[in-house]
Amino acid sequence: MHYTYIVKCADNTLYCGYTNNLEKRIADHNAGKGAKYTKSRLPVTLVYHEEFETKEQAMSREWHIKQLSRKAKLSLIQGKS
Repeated sequence: MHYTYIVKCADNTLYCGYTNNLEKRIADHNAGKGAKYTKSRLPVTLVYHEEFETKEQAMSREWHIKQLSRKAKLSLIQGKS
């Protein structure tokens, strides 16, 4: 499986990404290795994710989410809850 996800950093910034190992990616963020992904060493909380069959699908969805405004991302997150 491949995943598109949104994490919320401790400073309330949102970051979107894709991975084939969601659990490890979140653990990496919180172990201080997330700086290369979020440009921050602050802890993150997973707030949204979707599963896809292929890496290309996950990357495409990530691109679409990155084009959204913060308000639209928050609506997406709230709609998934």
